[in-house]
Amino acid sequence: MEGAIFPSRPTFPVQPTKPHRPETCLRFHSATLPLPPHSPSPPSLAIDSLLQHLLSLPTSPSSTLKVKPIKTRTSTSARFPSPVVPLHDDCHRVNDDDGSLEFLSPKCKFMLNCILEQPLSGLISFFESARFDLLGVDLFPLLKRLDLSGNWRKAILLFEWVVVLNYESEKEKVVVDSEVIELIARILGRESEHAVAHKLFGLIPLEDYSLDVRACTTIIHAYSRVGQYERAITLFEAMKEKGMSPTLVTYNVMLDVYGKKGRSWDRIAGLLDEMATQGLEFDEFTCSTVISAYGRDGLLDEATKFFTRVKSNGFVPGTVTYNSLLQVFGKAGVYSEAVGILKEMEENNCPPDSVTYNELVGAYIRAGFLEEGAAVISKMIDKGVMPNAVTYTTVIDAYGKAGKEDEALALFNGMKASGCVPSVATYNSILAMLGRKSRSDEMIEILSEMRSNGCSPNRVTWNSMLAMCGNKEGMKISYVNRVLREMSRRGFDPDRETFNTLITVYGRCGSRLDPAKMFEEMINAGFSPSVATYNSLLNALARRGDCPAAESVLRDMKNKGFKPNESSYSSMLQCYAKSGHVTGIRLIEKEIYEGRIFPSWMLLRNLVLMNFKCRELPGMERAFEMLVSNGYKPDLVLFNSMLSIYARNKVYDRAHEILDMIRDHGLQPDLITYNSLMDMYAMTGDCWKAEETLRGVLRAGGKVKPPDLISYNTVIKGFCRQGLMQEAIKILSEMTTRGIRPCIFTYNTFVAGYAAQGMFSEVEEVISYMMQHGCKPNELTYKIIVDGFSRLKRFDEALDFVSRIKEIDHSFDAGSLHRLTYRIRNNIT
Repeated sequence: MEGAIFPSRPTFPVQPTKPHRPETCLRFHSATLPLPPHSPSPPSLAIDSLLQHLLSLPTSPSSTLKVKPIKTRTSTSARFPSPVVPLHDDCHRVNDDDGSLEFLSPKCKFMLNCILEQPLSGLISFFESARFDLLGVDLFPLLKRLDLSGNWRKAILLFEWVVVLNYESEKEKVVVDSEVIELIARILGRESEHAVAHKLFGLIPLEDYSLDVRACTTIIHAYSRVGQYERAITLFEAMKEKGMSPTLVTYNVMLDVYGKKGRSWDRIAGLLDEMATQGLEFDEFTCSTVISAYGRDGLLDEATKFFTRVKSNGFVPGTVTYNSLLQVFGKAGVYSEAVGILKEMEENNCPPDSVTYNELVGAYIRAGFLEEGAAVISKMIDKGVMPNAVTYTTVIDAYGKAGKEDEALALFNGMKASGCVPSVATYNSILAMLGRKSRSDEMIEILSEMRSNGCSPNRVTWNSMLAMCGNKEGMKISYVNRVLREMSRRGFDPDRETFNTLITVYGRCGSRLDPAKMFEEMINAGFSPSVATYNSLLNALARRGDCPAAESVLRDMKNKGFKPNESSYSSMLQCYAKSGHVTGIRLIEKEIYEGRIFPSWMLLRNLVLMNFKCRELPGMERAFEMLVSNGYKPDLVLFNSMLSIYARNKVYDRAHEILDMIRDHGLQPDLITYNSLMDMYAMTGDCWKAEETLRGVLRAGGKVKPPDLISYNTVIKGFCRQGLMQEAIKILSEMTTRGIRPCIFTYNTFVAGYAAQGMFSEVEEVISYMMQHGCKPNELTYKIIVDGFSRLKRFDEALDFVSRIKEIDHSFDAGSLHRLTYRIRNNIT
């Protein structure tokens, strides 16, 4: 087989044939063996350095507008954080040569020019010093003129100061009328300052004002963008109670509110009926919003039925609607439906855009077709549609999650070479990928690149930094708390996604803080849980193998109207596998096979892997067969798992079939593949074939990662099982020369090999050598030795050895000694 390291297939079983023995007899002694290398330090995240570089990045304009939360009315003066001066500060004096200030009073003109002369960083101090003058100024024309002159940030800061002054002071008040609020709502909506709008309007009793529909719609949209769905709903209901008629835009915004809130299909249906009653025709945004809401809850059939129904009523879908439907199937990994939607678009002369192709890329990737997804980039260019940052980021993120960091970085460099500027989302994906591998130096390089490009971190960047803190077991919670503090100082208060991340992080860190308590804190903070929130909680419980708690969360999720998705059930499979609860896996498997749970690529992949963890070969084969029959593409992890379980079950023909399938699918066997082959050869007694495989990996150079500890341990095990101890020591010598330190498994393998031949003086040499080099024997080591004596009926020597263990290892506890003695006496009887 061309390109294969081992083209020929051996016949099993093959008995070992001994080559000429080495002239020098190797023993466990420093004189004949190279010294084991020092234990390498595991890679770790340089949190302090990373935070320092993150804090040095430019602050985005949106984060310069801050409102300090107000809890009491006892303060006599407003306290504002000092805003950061933006990259461009349009400070200039306005003259009246063109008559543009005629509508301003002389006092207002004077105050306008004073404000324009102040730098943004000094405005709060100026407002405090000019408090008396500002109390008598007509606020609306002043704010309007500031906005018209391009100084909208100064207008917002002035409004902030007024709002907090009115909130805190019972005596000093600046008149704020409906006209002012409408103006500020328009400015904040235009500039997408949703977080600022949410905070400011939270301090104003909006029910006391008669706002127009446009202002109310803008504020509702702001509430929706920050996850405050109940406040958005309350304002919408107040609008209707005042006799206001919502516009099509208002209804579309509310459909989005209920869609994001979840569990609101009766409300969505009610809004659609209202729109029809008022004669409002559905537009692209109406249909795409409803379809996206179905997709968010995993209701694929319902999304398709809605799409079919509106078409039958005369609606002609455009690119936006098709893209929403394509996203629904793309997120579920149903790439065949996604391709069908693209075909329908082309047949209806509806031109695909970059969003269309981006969703198609995502659909391929979620179905396991990573390379096919990457190939869409070339197809886009051929069609005259240039890939954008979203396209590249989707593929880069997929490469990173598949462990293909080099491919991700190569595409990242290719993206920049093509002239496509990376977005903050692109940088976030790269940082998350490198963080998972603790590649701190490269992360710092990326942060430096962000700084030189003027790319400001966003909330996702900070949430990703939090997630990195939970990537390693035992990561200190103090790091998590520090990132949270710095995040808040930069104006990014925790949102629902932050809480979701924290639930996951606490689960990974093994923290004593129950993730369920973080779930409660999120609800107390005013955020409604989403499917993603429940999935974070299920993921945390799966890591502990807490099946009763996970099942309780799943029930609660369903009872509250949420539809579990592929991530939910994947976490349940992981939980059952962690606790060895095979029955639980079978129950989910049954629902998948009977069509009650959609068989996505992700879910079937996890079903294969969790059966593998439980050593359930029939379950693995069923899941693997269904994955392939559904048109999904197995990845190398799946093939390696199948190869490993066939090898362990001595189903050698099927193991070699899997090896052929790896190559047939265009994949390159990796070190894990070859380690499984070595293990298979070692278990069949063909230790020479195992060594030949090891040599083949070494000859492969950069095509395969060099042999690791598992590789060498496997070959050593093969020789020791055949009693070829000199050959095993040769492999050990080579291993240590290559900088790989033996572990307890390595030494126990040698102990077992010598004990099986009654070579107990050599056994003691192994124990002496391993203790000299910092590896203490464990209870299993001594069990192997006493069992070796017992098999030879040398019980007295076994008891004598146990009596001398304390001389060898002073830290060995009395309980273990008692168990060993009992084991010997039990063998005697």
